[in-house]
Amino acid sequence: MTIHFFKYQGTGNDFIILDNREKKISLNKLQIKYLCDRRFGIGADGLMLLENHANLDFNMKYYNSDGNESSMCGNGGRCIVDFAKNLGIFAKETIFSAIDGIHKAKINEDDSISLKMQNVTSINKVNTNYFLNTGSPHYVTFKEKVKEIDVYNRGKEIRYSKEFAPDGTNVNFVEIQEDNIYVRTYERGVENETLSCGTGVTASAIAASLFTKSKNNSYDILTIGGNLHVSFTKENNNSFKNIWLTGPATEVFSGKIDI
Repeated sequence: MTIHFFKYQGTGNDFIILDNREKKISLNKLQIKYLCDRRFGIGADGLMLLENHANLDFNMKYYNSDGNESSMCGNGGRCIVDFAKNLGIFAKETIFSAIDGIHKAKINEDDSISLKMQNVTSINKVNTNYFLNTGSPHYVTFKEKVKEIDVYNRGKEIRYSKEFAPDGTNVNFVEIQEDNIYVRTYERGVENETLSCGTGVTASAIAASLFTKSKNNSYDILTIGGNLHVSFTKENNNSFKNIWLTGPATEVFSGKIDI
């Protein structure tokens, strides 16, 4: 089978995207893992299928690089929105479905993409740290000198800890800076640090507002792969609504591969 693929990245978080509106592509776990392999395949943190939806513009199906279908991916969501726009599915605004429900998205004047995330109504505090679900589960811990942290080993330790068994969690290390926050993330399913994580920076911004007791309703976020922005409406009971993740989405290259 020959597959026509598109390679995208959003602040360094990279993805393979396939147009599967005709339902001709069916991949198993090993094939997805092969395509995402950085030495033997195309190379990516994850793979997405864009499929038709009966009532919305399209459906997003996301797989991590380990070949398993995964929970929501914020950077991937922005990338597949740009892909759908390039296919002519919509012009400026779209509504689509993902594993965690329905999402709105819009193309901004600077070509960045704003993706509306699901409401967050349940946040667990673990000492001075936080655990919440922004479409994917995230553990957020606040540290100084985050650039010096061994994210791979420390993140792996928390990801596989008994506290989050059996499914595990993504792990975010966050440094509060003067005008923004700096975030590094260990992602489950990739089983390594990624250059950025959309649901992770969303969780980090929400946790930062609680950790600092700030009245801020938006954060500029620095990651290794680039800059993102998260805005939200904070309710009195510490629930968060109207959450938007904004950042770039870039097509890197496209091609064909036999599998």
